Parts: sequence; structure tokens; C-alpha cells
Amino acid sequence: MTTTPLPQRCDRTAAWAALAGHYEAHGRSFDLREAFARDAGRFAALSIDAPEVFADLSKNLIDTATLHFLLDLADDCGLAARRSALFAGDLVNGTEGRPALHTALRAPRGQAPFSTEVHAVLEAMLDYAEGVRDTAASGIHHIVNIGIGGSDLGPQMAVPALEAYAHPGLAVHFVSNVDGHDITPLLRRLRPAETLFIVSSKTFTTQETMANAAVARAWFLSHGGREADIGRHFVAATANTAGAAAFGITTTFGFWDWVGGRYSLWSAIGLPIALAIGADHFRELLAGAHAMDRHFAEAPAARNLPLLLGLVDVWYRNFHGFTSRSVAPYHQGLKRLPAYLQQLEMESNGKRVDEAGEAVPYATSPVVWGEPGTNGQHAYFQMLHQGTDVIPVEFILVKHPTHAQAELHAKLLANGLAQAQALMQGQTAQQALGQALPPTASKNIEPAALAAHRTFPGNRPSTTLLLESLTPRSLGALIALYEHRVFTSGAVWGINSFDQWGVELGKALCGDLLPRLASGSTAGLDASTAGLIARLRRA
Repeated sequence: MTTTPLPQRCDRTAAWAALAGHYEAHGRSFDLREAFARDAGRFAALSIDAPEVFADLSKNLIDTATLHFLLDLADDCGLAARRSALFAGDLVNGTEGRPALHTALRAPRGQAPFSTEVHAVLEAMLDYAEGVRDTAASGIHHIVNIGIGGSDLGPQMAVPALEAYAHPGLAVHFVSNVDGHDITPLLRRLRPAETLFIVSSKTFTTQETMANAAVARAWFLSHGGREADIGRHFVAATANTAGAAAFGITTTFGFWDWVGGRYSLWSAIGLPIALAIGADHFRELLAGAHAMDRHFAEAPAARNLPLLLGLVDVWYRNFHGFTSRSVAPYHQGLKRLPAYLQQLEMESNGKRVDEAGEAVPYATSPVVWGEPGTNGQHAYFQMLHQGTDVIPVEFILVKHPTHAQAELHAKLLANGLAQAQALMQGQTAQQALGQALPPTASKNIEPAALAAHRTFPGNRPSTTLLLESLTPRSLGALIALYEHRVFTSGAVWGINSFDQWGVELGKALCGDLLPRLASGSTAGLDASTAGLIARLRRA
């Protein structure tokens, strides 16, 4: 393995200066409505077919000149070399001295580093999953995944997304929060003989995971389970086989230090997904991701979807100054996708120093948030349309549903299209005056005053991603698309997208405060923390 040399930082490149000039001359005043009026071919020029995903970028505040400047920035920042280093298994995670080889987890045998080890674990895991899925023989009907962060968010997103492929006799549950209100209500509904617990922790020391695993083990033994049965009803996804054995677990599936948590659903952390959808469909999930890997590695830059999305993110964050992005999947199966993407993007790129440890003078990760459509329309879309902040929106549409309610699905798709159209077009006061008054309007307000409240500025950007159907293959491609997009923006910013030191301080302080809650000692604490401890201990 080799260490990737650090390229020139983005803000010190000629392309960055050129982009700043382009923004002042054209980007700041860019109007989508005028752009569509000028260019009848805008949709065709700014739409891209990638594996399993069609993307309409035409409602973004970009044109071919903007893309030209952004692609120059990618070149100046050495993006192609950084991408090659990622796939080759070079030490792209400098602060931890590791590669980041999640792409190797979904590569066909012999086509990536560590292929022999990866496929040995994959085969063993899928064989095990098929044995459990034979519910008549295994007796298992409930799967409880105990993990947190990447050991929870990926599987918890993927399992409901692929509900149409799920085993009808297996219910998959997820426990992550150390709050007992998470695990306790679930255990009340289960029986030990029918339940398999997966303890997912690379180190087998994660505080929240191990606390919940201990609760599950105690419940199992107090409700008729025997010590001798722990090995059949508990399995671990971990690199610490000794720790799992001390717990009583005899079946473990390992992974490697180059598997980051938020990139780990393709590894043994994906066991609950494999149990839910079966070995063949899990392989399809991997195949879809691998197809997107090849697209990112090989497609020309001007037609490379994850690369372009990452560059547009830089354009919005650093030049337009947009601080967040809303993700609106118009498919109920993708209800956990925004939460998954929060970790993927904000834990990866929420950094304030570059790879050399120097503070960066520019913004990095946006805030990522969202809800499924159409629920989000009745919650926060008011702000998207008429609020004071411009927030780019990502619409995800699925052409074919897996249910038979064609009328409902047509309404869902129409709503998604309408919201993107409304964000772009807006509505003038004159247009509002020309419309009949809504029945909810006050009869005591002047029409002109009401029209001001019914004016939409428009020119608000959005991207639409379209899947033909939500399958294991298309979901794999979609997730890999987001992974490579995050890598692209992080590479341009010159930050390490694969460490997460910001998670550590709170963990260390918790280790100090936990015994203080029992002892009452507040020596050396700030007044606020000391006061709260005293309040919590008060009878």
C-alpha cells in the first residue's frame, strides 16, 4: 500500500479563482426559468443515465460553462488520482493509516484487493443466512440487530427499502439507542426460542451496543433460554472474535479495519439484510453497487454522475453559500434513507481541517435532512418554497411500484414532479391576483395583501433521481452513487472523508461522567454540568 500524496488545496487553485469570477458574473444572478427559455435542449444536455439511476440535473443553478469550470477544479485538485488511489487500496485515510476499500466488498471475485478474504466471509455469511431463513428447521422468526451508527443505519435503511423481497416468516428489528425505551418494548413482544440476536460492533466494545447486548442476553436467560443456547441465538459481526466468545457467541463474521462504519453494509454488517432478502438478492445488491463503482471509475467526467453531483455540491456550498440539502424520496420504502445519508455525508465531510491538519477557510459538509414525500410536503416544504433560505432539494422517484395501487402511485409521482416544478417556477403576485381566492382566505384582507402571502420566489434548485423500480440492484447502485458523490466533494475540499474524530470526545467525557452520576462527585466540572448532575440525583 502507498500513501496518496496531497494535491493542491482547492482554494489555492486557478480553477477556484475562475469559479469565483464565474459566480460573480453569471452564477449569482442565474435564473432557471430564463435558462429553460433560452435553451430547448437543456433537459437533454443536463440529464445522465448511470447504472440503475437516471438523473435530471437541469433544475440546478448550472449551465455548461459552470460544469466546465467545476471539471477544471476537479482536475486541479487531482480528483482522478485520488479516485484511483481509493480503488487501488492506497492509504487514503491518512489519520488512521488505512485504505477505504468498501468497493472491494462488492467487487466480483479476483477483481479487487483482499478478494479471497472478502469472498470467504461473504460465502460463509450467506450460507448461514440461508440456514436461518429455513424457518422450519431453525425455528427463528425474529431477527434483532443490535448496533449503532454504521452498524445500524445501513441495514435499517435497506431492509424496509427491500420489503418486497423479504422473507414472509422473518421479522427484522433494530435496536441502537442506549435508552432502555428502545430495547424494552421490543423484548416484550419476543420469545427466546424464536429470536436471533445479531451483535454488530467491529471492536465488540462499542458502549451502546454492548450495553444493549447485555440486556438482551439477560432477558434471554431470564425467559427460558439456557447458557448452552446462547451460541445458537446470538451471532456477531465483529473483528473481535475473542470478545464475542467471552460473551458466549460461537458464530462470528469478521471484517477489516479498512471497512468504515458508514460504508459497512456491504460487509458482515449486512447480515440482517441477507437474512431478510436472501443470498441471491444480497448478491444483486452488491452487483448494483459494483456497477456504480465501475461507472465512477470509468465514465467520462462530463457524464460521470457521482462526480458531477459532488461538484455541484461544492458549487452550492462554497459559492452560493447554501448550508443544507433536503432529500425527499417519493417511496415509503426509502423512509430511512435521509437518516442514512446524514451519517454518510456529515460524518464523512463534517471536517474543519484539511488532510495536512491546516484549518480550512471554506465551508465543508452541508446539513443533510429530509422525509419521504408526500409527508414532507405537509411538514417542511413551506420553508422550501417561501422561506428566507434557499435549500436545494433532491427528489427520488421510482417509476414502478411493487404494490397494485396504480392510482395511488400516479398521485405520488405527480406530487414529486409538481414540487420540483413549483420550486423552479414560483408564482408572482400578479399570478396570485389572477386566481380565485382559496376557501381558507380571510374575507377581510385586501387581495393585493393576500397576494403577497401567496407569492413564491421560485428559482429554487432541485435534482431528480429516477429509478425504474426499487430492487436490490437499484438500491445498491443508489447507495454507491451517494458514497462516491461524498468522496468527490471531500476530495475537492482536501479533507479526510474516512475518519470521524469528532465522535470521540463525547465518548471520553461520558466515561468520566457516568460514575459521577452514581457518586455525586462534581469536582473539576463546569458549573452547568455540575448543576445538572445535582439535579438528576435529587430525590
